[in-house]
Amino acid sequence: MAIMRTAMRDGRLPALVLAAGVITGSLFWAILAATGISAVLAAYAEALFVIKMIGGVYLLYLAFRTGRSALKPSADFARMDSGRSTPRYGWLYRQGILIHIGNPKAVLAWIAIMSLGLPENAHGCTLPAIIGGCACLGVIVFGGYAVLFSTAPMIALYARLRRWIEGALSAVFAVAGFRLLAWQR
Repeated sequence: MAIMRTAMRDGRLPALVLAAGVITGSLFWAILAATGISAVLAAYAEALFVIKMIGGVYLLYLAFRTGRSALKPSADFARMDSGRSTPRYGWLYRQGILIHIGNPKAVLAWIAIMSLGLPENAHGCTLPAIIGGCACLGVIVFGGYAVLFSTAPMIALYARLRRWIEGALSAVFAVAGFRLLAWQR
């Protein structure tokens, strides 16, 4: 949802940068799962608990920022949009990484992927194929969101429904953040 919002609000390139951060976060978990470090994280609930807490707080921060933006009148948004400086690509990329790394369910998903797709006697190219295939899917899906939602019809839709979209996105971030923080060890 963050990629979609960024695409409709800021355009294609910023959304692609955010998507690249999400894909990098996914590859981070994939490499950890492939090297067995994720099994250590799964065995040590404290490490996963810390990741979950950081992710939950970060999602609540995003909920606050998005909710605050949703409360701005459309006229303020139009003024802000027209005077917007060059997007902070480094910040967007880091935001994408943090969104994905802060999701402890991602490491559990990668553990499941590796346990299903990587048998004990797997050929040497199986692991790179799994990671590469998932990276390609990430590029297609997340890049597709960036491209699709940065089109003129979607931007026009966003302009009409901006406050509702950002309000809904804020609620989704808040629910996800609270769920992460309430998730039991």
